[in-house]
Amino acid sequence: DLKMAEEKIWMFKYFLLISTYILVTATQDTNYLVGVGIGDVTGSVAGVNMMGYANPSQTTEGIHTRLFSRAFIVADKQAKNRVVFVSVDCGMVSRTMKMGVIKALQTKFNNLMYTEENVVMSGTHTHSGPAGFHQYVLYDVTSLGFVGETLNAFIDGVTRSIERAHANLRPGNLLINEGELVGSNINRSPTAYANNPAEERAKYKYNTDTNMTMMTFVDASGKALGLYNWFPVHATSMNNTNHLISGDNKGYASQLFEKDMNPGSRPGKGPFVAAFGQANEGDVSPNTKGPHCQNTGEVCDIAHSTCGGKSELCYSAGPGKDMFDSTKIIGHNQYAKAKELFNAPSRVLPAGPVDFRHQFVDFSKVVVKLNATTKVKTCPPSMGFSFAAGTTDGPGAFDFTQGDTKGNAFWKLISGLVLHNPSDEQKACQHPKPILIDTGEITTPYAWQPDILDLQILRIGDFIIVAVPGEFTTMSGRRLKDAVRNTLMANGFPSTTKVVICGLSNVYSSYIATYEEYQVQRYEGASTLYGPHTLQAYIQEFTNMSVAMAKGVRVPPGPTPPNLLSKQLSFLPPVIMDEAPFLKSFGDVLTDVQPKYAKGSTVQAEFVTGHPRNNPLQEATFLTVEKKEADGTWSVQYTDADWDTKFQWVRTNTILGHSKAVITWTVPTNQETGTYRIRHFGYSKSLTGTLTPFKGASSEFEIEEGPLRWTNEMNRASERFNELNSLDASLRTV
Repeated sequence: DLKMAEEKIWMFKYFLLISTYILVTATQDTNYLVGVGIGDVTGSVAGVNMMGYANPSQTTEGIHTRLFSRAFIVADKQAKNRVVFVSVDCGMVSRTMKMGVIKALQTKFNNLMYTEENVVMSGTHTHSGPAGFHQYVLYDVTSLGFVGETLNAFIDGVTRSIERAHANLRPGNLLINEGELVGSNINRSPTAYANNPAEERAKYKYNTDTNMTMMTFVDASGKALGLYNWFPVHATSMNNTNHLISGDNKGYASQLFEKDMNPGSRPGKGPFVAAFGQANEGDVSPNTKGPHCQNTGEVCDIAHSTCGGKSELCYSAGPGKDMFDSTKIIGHNQYAKAKELFNAPSRVLPAGPVDFRHQFVDFSKVVVKLNATTKVKTCPPSMGFSFAAGTTDGPGAFDFTQGDTKGNAFWKLISGLVLHNPSDEQKACQHPKPILIDTGEITTPYAWQPDILDLQILRIGDFIIVAVPGEFTTMSGRRLKDAVRNTLMANGFPSTTKVVICGLSNVYSSYIATYEEYQVQRYEGASTLYGPHTLQAYIQEFTNMSVAMAKGVRVPPGPTPPNLLSKQLSFLPPVIMDEAPFLKSFGDVLTDVQPKYAKGSTVQAEFVTGHPRNNPLQEATFLTVEKKEADGTWSVQYTDADWDTKFQWVRTNTILGHSKAVITWTVPTNQETGTYRIRHFGYSKSLTGTLTPFKGASSEFEIEEGPLRWTNEMNRASERFNELNSLDASLRTV
């Protein structure tokens, strides 16, 4: 027994020694610790306004694809310093989102491992996600104020993704690659871009950035864990008539790549995480056919984006036959280029410091040094007249037009009476912007737009992530990247230093146009909050932070932004109750499937349902498409996160609380034949507030070979018949 015990102890020591050797060797062969994670952030999928187009009638009515948070952690080999960058399928990241996530992380880990300073959260800018998650009035107007359930869904999902990345942290390397993707974005304000200096424009081939930068995460064995991709294009392939939750073109690109790398896994469930993040997309549209008048088909007036003097009929169209097809095309283009970069030789990011700088800056009063003798100031925020004109991706209403530097006496009067008349000082500061909404000088019921912004830089070796709290135009982004890179290299960084912009990060402050673009007052210039010198203020502050990073010194934290959560107003009615129709129960089938479907056709079933706001079913699904296996069990083939399914909620009787779920599945042409069914899941709410889960299932149906297969077989049969006829004729001749 003693001898056996000694052998066991020896075996344990040997195992421990080998394990330690493997870990040390792996760490020695790698440059960083890396981790990736994904979390479902889908929130209110029905009855809540969508964030992006500011269209009050565009409320959520179901799901096309779910929304996800994709988190990436990089630490030095000693795990002393770490940074986190997260891409979230949302319109933008709000101050309330970041506050909530940081609070949740510090509660979870009970330390200061993850803070305001080393966590960056960036939005993909999908315009097909729920609104109501900001703390500033202007951004919550069309959602009828603050919507707590939307904010909570984002906080929970983002936190979950970071926790998973933390749990997956391991020795690894980072591979950097970049390439050019053309034909997937256009400049939607070309006249403003053309106002930039000719010698500056001459340095670039296009009036949009066509460069795609990608960071791939691999473990010690070289196995790919995930990737983060930066490419500037608005996530507005889905237009303002859409009512289904969607990740838009960025979300579709992520789904395609993750499907490739996670065979057999449902969206959001596999280990490989692919983020297609946002960059300097301020004036960049995915609607590559350009703006045309909907009534005549003619090209819109280029300076003002109008048709007959009005903006409502001027729309840009994507490359597809409809918005769903356009989303697929632009998303697939990004995926295909990323796949090309993924398979190409990449630069291994050398071991280097993992570092960060973060500072709060009051942008309403930054003193900007233009040169040795000239100083100017930024202004309190305001929105110009052309803001109300919207963009060619989603036009505004009334008689507002882009490129308006004069304003309109009627609307100035209305704005002054209803909201606030800007002071003479504010008018002069914001010139030539005619002020429509003087957001910086309105404090009722609370602040309308932020004064204090987050500025943040992450460093991983010689790779620099500049996190900006808004939408930089193409040229604004180029200037900022050049300024940061040149400053770092002037202070000892290598010539290999790469700078990328993480747009729509940490808090939202609308757009950042160049000084020259601001003079034209297109939508982006009118939405540049802090006056004509906004961009130069950013460049100045980020340059100072870059110097501090290069010299290894900290920066002052700056003024603390307000926490306005306790002041939030909400006018969105709650769900009162759900009721099933007479002689029906929740989950019952209202309209059943057909017995048989061909590949390529669409299956549809309707169910008695409750209001989806009762429970967003994060990390779960409102539907499944299931296949009957040989042993009689059912396997899930699709959920509401898949591109091929749609879940639509329809209120059938408001007074009685009746509603139905319309579930559709477009059968892929390569789908296996066999027996299938559709299931529906949800929660109903009683008048007393009790939530009760329910489920239902359609009848079984068969998937058979589609028309294409039958056509091919008929063609082959016809060819064979003709051959036999020819042979018969030949034999008769003989």
